[in-house]
Amino acid sequence: MDAFPSDVLVTIRQHLEEEKTRVAGRIAELQAQDPFSDPDRTNDNAASDTEANEESSHDRFAALLEELTGQQAATEAALGRVAGGTYGFCTNCSDMIDTDRLSILPTATLCLTCEQKKKK
Repeated sequence: MDAFPSDVLVTIRQHLEEEKTRVAGRIAELQAQDPFSDPDRTNDNAASDTEANEESSHDRFAALLEELTGQQAATEAALGRVAGGTYGFCTNCSDMIDTDRLSILPTATLCLTCEQKKKK
């Protein structure tokens, strides 16, 4: 299995590190904005419509956090593959993942063929 050229990997690693930092910052922002993060919230006597609005907002924040946490894990895994020399190779068939696919989805773990088989 050939590896990506080291100069390409430097650029990929830098992009992934930037993405990791961006996602971590966004997670921190969302956690701070979540209405359920306020410890005094349980002690207030908010009207039922205010309570319902807070719950709805919390559900949106929770969904976004779940998505961002998944992105964070995928980015960290991709950085691990860069460090381990396996970045850019399908985890299923070991073929090289098309560079166009990696430019769109740098955390891809499957080549397009294996991804399509997975979806069937």
